[in-house]
Amino acid sequence: MPEPKAGDHVSWKSHGCTAKGKVVKKITAPTRIKGHRVAAAPDNPEYIVETDGGKRAAHKAGALRKS
Repeated sequence: MPEPKAGDHVSWKSHGCTAKGKVVKKITAPTRIKGHRVAAAPDNPEYIVETDGGKRAAHKAGALRKS
């Protein structure tokens, strides 16, 4: 998949199921989400995704599949 962009509809594996939602933004600096440290960097970006139910998570591009 080409690099995900904000607004792209994607799916990803979550707790043995497939979650669906959209890309909120690309992050390139360490941050925290839901109390977990996300070790993003310019050469190791991660993407904040949001489910249709409003829950957010961070994933690498390789974990996301464009819907």
